[in-house]
Amino acid sequence: MSPVFRIAAEEWRYWRRSRLGLAASVVIVIVLLASAVVTWREVASERDQREQLQTTAENIFFDQPARHPHRMVHYGHYVFRTPPPLALIDPGVDVYTGAAVFLEGHRQNSATFSPAYSGPQGGSFANLSPATVYQVLVPLMLIAVGFSAVARERERGSDLLLLTAPMSSRELWFGKTLALAAVAALVLLPLLAAVVLATGYALDGIMLLVGYALYLLGWVCLTTSVSARSRSSSNALAVLLSLWLAACIVLPRVAASGAEVLLPVPSKIEADLAVAKAMRSLGDGHNAADPAFEQLRANLLVQHDVDKVEDLPVNIRGVVAEAAEAELKQVMDGFAEGYAIQEKAQADAVRWSSLLSPLLAIRGFSTSLAGTDLAHRHRFLIEAEEARYRFVQELNQLHASDLNYADDIRRSSDAGAEKRTRVSSDNWESLAKFRLTPDPLADRLGRGLPFFALLLAFLVLATVLGVTARPAGVR
Repeated sequence: MSPVFRIAAEEWRYWRRSRLGLAASVVIVIVLLASAVVTWREVASERDQREQLQTTAENIFFDQPARHPHRMVHYGHYVFRTPPPLALIDPGVDVYTGAAVFLEGHRQNSATFSPAYSGPQGGSFANLSPATVYQVLVPLMLIAVGFSAVARERERGSDLLLLTAPMSSRELWFGKTLALAAVAALVLLPLLAAVVLATGYALDGIMLLVGYALYLLGWVCLTTSVSARSRSSSNALAVLLSLWLAACIVLPRVAASGAEVLLPVPSKIEADLAVAKAMRSLGDGHNAADPAFEQLRANLLVQHDVDKVEDLPVNIRGVVAEAAEAELKQVMDGFAEGYAIQEKAQADAVRWSSLLSPLLAIRGFSTSLAGTDLAHRHRFLIEAEEARYRFVQELNQLHASDLNYADDIRRSSDAGAEKRTRVSSDNWESLAKFRLTPDPLADRLGRGLPFFALLLAFLVLATVLGVTARPAGVR
């Protein structure tokens, strides 16, 4: 047997006798399985519920009787963000951001009904997903199991005996690292099962598994490297716990808080007030006589060679409503894009912190591959707004083309006119069914590639630390 495999086998025998390593492994596995079951159940329930609600919302809209088109503009309609398959492993921002948008005329409503705030509040660990366990707790378990792997030999003086055998200090380090890597591989088995159940053998699931394997292997190499460079097991444990605390707890929090301070994003109230102020400068789309649309009326009269709006072949009210909605959209899109840019700037600032924290790197890679990152949320908002604008303008065009102007202006006082300004419910079918699909794999891989490179750099650096460690027998 190769010296490397012989050392790895001996290390496993030692761990089987070690109560600390065994206890840490059992606790982590229990937490991992519990988080997997809970997250799986919650996300699957959310997905089924949102798909059902989406169908229900569409059926309610389609089942409306004949109405005035503008009443349907205000009647509105809900669209829902369905979690992608890998959200079962990493829910990402889906837990904290809204899952539904109410579409109506003249407004771009914010997403509402986030799972974290719609359900019972259970504290910081209430949303302990499998991704969080692998990102935070499994590295801690690897440290607990392997911190003394090499340093223990030095404390016992067995390192010199080992080195008198036909093996090098690198073979000793590789043997210890191989033993700890086998532990990490066993811990990855539940993730492999979850990926297969969620996606089959799809490439995104496999790449997600590879990313986590890279991350844990980096922690394995770092643990044995620090152990090889430490004079005692206690020193190795102190250094490794400090590194884990900095990388997994302190830096992510500091990065997020720093991004909030340096690149502030307006609160929802501030954003809504700014939009409302800008919208007040626009014309009232409900009032065809609003001075803001004077030029539009003049152009229509010239275009159709008539002197009065009553003689136009189209309903001026519908035309004004359509023009007003276009102006409103331009203003609201400007605010929405500005808000999205500010959110992305914050996310980019945190992304740069991935250079110092492998946890931020795997978190960015994981949410990118799972399609639960900020980019996916922004796409949901954009597609929801496209659906809103399309259905509102189709109803406004119907208002302009199918409703008689004379009936329209007296429908509140004339029952006959009111009845004649109703259009068939068949027109509600113009509302396209909304289904948010996962981002294309190429897009998700593109967003995750920089994080993957950082994970690879983390592994290489940890390996170099181990390979170049001073020979264990040299004091």
